[in-house]
Amino acid sequence: MIKDYFKLSFRGIIKRGLRSWLTMIGIFIGIAAIVSLISLGNGLEQAITSQFSSLGSDKLTISAKGGFGMPGQGVLNPVTVDDAEAIEDVVGVDSTITRILEPVKIEINDVIEYRALASIPEDTKLMNILLDSMGLKIEKGRMLEQKDNDKIVVAYDYYKPDNVFKKQIIVGDRILINDRKYDVIGLLGKSGNPLMDGAVLMMDGPLRELIDDKERVDVIVAVVAAGFDPNKVALDIEKTLRKRRDVKEGKEDFTVQTPKQLFETVGTILAVVQVILIGIAAISLLVGGIGITNTMYTSVLERTRDIGIMKSIGARNKDILLLYLIESGLLGLTGGIVGIAAGIFLSKTVEIVANNFGISLLKAEFSLMLILFALFFSFIVGVAAGVLPARQASKLQPVEALRKK
Repeated sequence: MIKDYFKLSFRGIIKRGLRSWLTMIGIFIGIAAIVSLISLGNGLEQAITSQFSSLGSDKLTISAKGGFGMPGQGVLNPVTVDDAEAIEDVVGVDSTITRILEPVKIEINDVIEYRALASIPEDTKLMNILLDSMGLKIEKGRMLEQKDNDKIVVAYDYYKPDNVFKKQIIVGDRILINDRKYDVIGLLGKSGNPLMDGAVLMMDGPLRELIDDKERVDVIVAVVAAGFDPNKVALDIEKTLRKRRDVKEGKEDFTVQTPKQLFETVGTILAVVQVILIGIAAISLLVGGIGITNTMYTSVLERTRDIGIMKSIGARNKDILLLYLIESGLLGLTGGIVGIAAGIFLSKTVEIVANNFGISLLKAEFSLMLILFALFFSFIVGVAAGVLPARQASKLQPVEALRKK
């Protein structure tokens, strides 16, 4: 019996041809948007997870609250070198790394760009810890050393083909930073992280000389000693800084974050953005549902005599109701199948385009659960949209239905 219902429903959909496809447009646009957005969101989350896992769980990031742009920029009460020394005395802290992140004017080939200049500690051990945590490796040339006062290392964006400077930087080139000349001694390998791939590295001393500030600190990285709980150490650092900076608990003007907390923050932002975008996509599903309702009402009017004939030969109200619900559900399901295919194509296209622009973090990740959810959801939308027309069809009286032309 159920098999016959599906056959009749398919015949009805095929018979209406173009009208059926137009009805499904809203459904497959909505499903395509949901599949592509969720798959790209999942891929981005996995990529970010791998980035944060490379940081390791033994590194804490301390910076001042407030400001704008890069960490430490425009804050009222920045962290200081003295804060870093106090943190290093906390039980469980192996060492601290002070960093400066300075937006600077970079001029190459008469093209001016404003990019981030990041400091590298002059202590070799701390330098290696920092570079390993960021996953930075030299592609060509060499890394900075303590004696390199007028030298820099640049990331992938500076030597990739067709970069904004219209010149591929090579080892030995000179570039202007805040109108001062610096020699490029190394090129960093491509990381796929837009922030990392656009950076310029300089030793801490020369950078302080460039900005004329011997005490400034934007970010402090605390390395937790082996055998200590990073979360416990983070709490102890907070206590130390509250006392030093004379602030009460809950009114801190600084943050102490573990890699896990940083990831959770980014994950929350991604989730909020994804929910908003999916909400927008749901509007298409609503429009598609209204289209199915309209089509099914039209179908009831067109097939009134057919309904009368079916009832006169023994079809019950629930048989007519089920027939129309299956038909509307199949409209939604078919739209869902097309939407899934379109969503996969769209997200993979975005991934390919992003990779061509050097953004390897953006990947599309599809799961069986996502596909099954999209199919189920599109079917339910179709069934829900067909409830009212199906009820109307099931309540038609056989005699009245046969009289209608």
